[in-house]
Amino acid sequence: MVGNTGTAHAKRETAAEDLDPEIRLLVPERDAGDPELSIVIPALDEEITVGEFVDWCRQGLDAADVAGEVLIVDSSADRTSEIALTHGARVLRTPKRGLGRAYLDALPYVRGRYILMGDADCTYDFRQLAPFVEKLREGNEYVMGSRWRGSIEKGAMPLLHQYLGTPVTTWILNVLYRSSFSDIHCGMRAISKDALVRMNLQSQSWEYASEMVLKSVRMELRTAEVPVRFLKDREGRMSHHKRAGWFAPWKAAWINLRAMFVNGADFFVLRPGIVLLAIGLLITLPLSFGSITMGPVTLSLYWMLGGLTLTVVGLQYLYFGALAQVLYDYTGRATTRWLALFPYNRAVAGSALAFVLGLGLTVPLIVDYVSSGLALPNDPGPIHHLAVTGLLAMIIGFTTFAFTLILHAAALTKRFGRDG
Repeated sequence: MVGNTGTAHAKRETAAEDLDPEIRLLVPERDAGDPELSIVIPALDEEITVGEFVDWCRQGLDAADVAGEVLIVDSSADRTSEIALTHGARVLRTPKRGLGRAYLDALPYVRGRYILMGDADCTYDFRQLAPFVEKLREGNEYVMGSRWRGSIEKGAMPLLHQYLGTPVTTWILNVLYRSSFSDIHCGMRAISKDALVRMNLQSQSWEYASEMVLKSVRMELRTAEVPVRFLKDREGRMSHHKRAGWFAPWKAAWINLRAMFVNGADFFVLRPGIVLLAIGLLITLPLSFGSITMGPVTLSLYWMLGGLTLTVVGLQYLYFGALAQVLYDYTGRATTRWLALFPYNRAVAGSALAFVLGLGLTVPLIVDYVSSGLALPNDPGPIHHLAVTGLLAMIIGFTTFAFTLILHAAALTKRFGRDG
């Protein structure tokens, strides 16, 4: 069979090399003509299972009554490519550059309208891919598999992963992004090609999975979950985590958490910023005209300086969170909302007014300081409290002006990117 496909291979390899000289596309003799579904699977030294896996995919496609192709993205040093090709899969030979990079390399060669992802180790039962196709045809753009809603064969998942790693990181992501996934690390998932292109994934390694999940939330994709079967490794096969050593699962967890935190930065700054800003103003503004005594407690100028600090930190957090939302804004709604809250002319005018007001409140203290021989009194009075409020107003003016400039620049960049 392989000998009869030499001409097809040469044509396909030439086309692939036009896109990337390090990539070669090998096409089987019996190739799918017009696939609706592309099963895209990165593989690294999977000669033990890849043949049976491709057969499973064929059975799953037949059972789902869907025209499909199997594309193995292979960077193996063993016979994975040869076996996959013999069983009817397309093979994209790529350098070993990471799991996420394998999907990025494969995207230009995907022909289907929908993409189903997974592993070539027969741990996910691709004979049961019909639910993914059904959900996609119903209009969902992203379909997650869930081992927790399906089944996990005894011995298929290390106890550390099953009872700590996956549940905890899934909970963290759901909290950060206000989502409701039950298994964010399930390797079997499907997505429309259009949505995957719009995602513009950047991750090169394990974190691609978390980036895909969180971007599906950011993009407000229509999403569904389906149960899947998770099976233990075949006899003689060792998982990639075990091959990499005991530290590999911890490293993968940290990489995934980093992706969650970086792409969910607004969670850590926006709402905390609002809280700090409110507390800071509640402390600072009432003390503008002098100390306040409440029973045994006297709120003095020192409390006011503490309130000023909280206000400044809160304001910066608030503005950082707003900018983060603009950076992550795939729908345009967050950008529109912030631009409406900070229209350029009014925001700049308000910043200037705050600065002038603050300067006006600070000048009397400067005059008093100079007239007293550059010495401050031991007992600060109302003039000093008003000066602190003035300094705060000046800081707010400066910060808001800078934020307005960056906000409008970021919005312009995002708009240019979409139009371009």
